Amino acid sequence: MGYIGAHGVETLKRYRYSGQDHSVVAKYVLQPFWSRCVTLFPLWMPKEPFSPCLVNPQVGGIGRDLFGDDYTSDGRSFTNLRTVFHNITLTGFMFLVVSALLGYVRILISQIYSPHLDTAPPRWVHLAHGLLLFLYQTFDAVDGKQARRTSSSSPLGELFDHGCDALACAFEALALGSTLMCGRFTFCFWVIAAVPFYLATWEHFFTNTLILPLINGPTEGLMLIYLSHSFTFLTGAEWWAQDFRKSIPLLSWVPLPFIPDIPLYIIVMILMILFAVIPTIGSNVSNVQKVVEARKGSMVLALAMLLPFIALLTGVAVWSYLSPSDIMRNQPHLLVIGTGFAFGYLVGRMILAHLCDEPKGLKTGMCMVNHLRGSIKRYIIITIARIPLVDELLVLFLYCAYTVGLYLHLAVSVVHEIKDALGIYCFRITRKEA
Repeated sequence: MGYIGAHGVETLKRYRYSGQDHSVVAKYVLQPFWSRCVTLFPLWMPKEPFSPCLVNPQVGGIGRDLFGDDYTSDGRSFTNLRTVFHNITLTGFMFLVVSALLGYVRILISQIYSPHLDTAPPRWVHLAHGLLLFLYQTFDAVDGKQARRTSSSSPLGELFDHGCDALACAFEALALGSTLMCGRFTFCFWVIAAVPFYLATWEHFFTNTLILPLINGPTEGLMLIYLSHSFTFLTGAEWWAQDFRKSIPLLSWVPLPFIPDIPLYIIVMILMILFAVIPTIGSNVSNVQKVVEARKGSMVLALAMLLPFIALLTGVAVWSYLSPSDIMRNQPHLLVIGTGFAFGYLVGRMILAHLCDEPKGLKTGMCMVNHLRGSIKRYIIITIARIPLVDELLVLFLYCAYTVGLYLHLAVSVVHEIKDALGIYCFRITRKEA
């Protein structure tokens, strides 16, 4: 099926990205660092594998492609053809994939590092988590600078960039679960990352500007996480899993007789919700409300765009609660990855609707997730009735296969549709005769 209509094709050609970053840390610390890093990448290297590679008109026998390479025509149909498999965004995303796998894969001697994310892996794993997340943040920031440096920005580049970021929520949640030894609560940390991300995408849909506040997740949030990974390299993961009074000695002097033992990671989760998630949601809703009121629109319809995401979270939460095999504890990787790809699909559809100014596309696209929600609902009913029709692990594998396939279908289809609409190439820079 096609994802982009005729109106969307015309809108794509006029689209221009707009963003604001109010972070002081980014402005005075990270931006200068990223500006130096971008000079390490050659001009022929695209920010994404789908950057524009059109050729400007030849002037005086010498032309320049959009990546800044000079060329001359020698009478042949092609003077050079170079295939580029390296790109900045995808490389940064793969750092997070490797980071997540470190907590699960068999290493040489067949030792499994924390398959349930509730046992401590070797300390070097935490250091690797921190380093890989830092590299991901750096590459994610540098790709935008590379796009401006090479004049290779495109709507497809924005879609690819945010699509990787959406999936990164799942993979980094698994890495964080390994560091905090939080087991079943790993899914909760993914929700804490996914909710602000989805609300920010929803806000961007209405305001046409991606607004990062004074303290935001992509900057300060990621910094705190990779610093936590590095800190755990020194203390060990057990520090997060023990009672918070033991982890923070100063609190042992405070009489708290009525408070039971609470792992420190639970305290961290509560603090993240209170001081990061809730204020961010409030800001997103407030900004959208201002735009809707200015356009004399309906806030109810605007909030209705959040229903597919709410339905996804509700379905998975109820399934996990009623699960006879306790999938949230025993299969955290499959549950987070499966739901993470469904989340990536929802984010991709909303970004595409914004790029193409085709909100009606959200309705048809969300039906696919509704089918998923219906399947989960039917399985829940079977679970309540205690009818052992199929093994739950098989259901979880099918769930992952469905969501991964759904996301890949969207990604591959949209790449081809936007590529054809804008006349750009994938994975290569082709120099043509003028």
